[in-house]
Amino acid sequence: MKVIFAGTPDFAAAALKAVAAAGFEIPLVLTQPDRPKGRGMQLTAPPVKQAALELGLRVAQPENCATTPKPCKCSKRSRRT
Repeated sequence: MKVIFAGTPDFAAAALKAVAAAGFEIPLVLTQPDRPKGRGMQLTAPPVKQAALELGLRVAQPENCATTPKPCKCSKRSRRT
């Protein structure tokens, strides 16, 4: 089964690893953009992005979900009723 995973904090990173370990196919991970952190205000990746990259997954970091591209059209076969 394919799952698009969305999350940002540490507990979501643990959930992402569990979903991947359970054998689900994860074609895309959505998380918040990298943010400045600390005294040096260096860009820091969210925990979910770090976990996704460790797992070799594709990551998207939209600034705002309302400005993301239109949702993809699912085939009839993949739609649930």
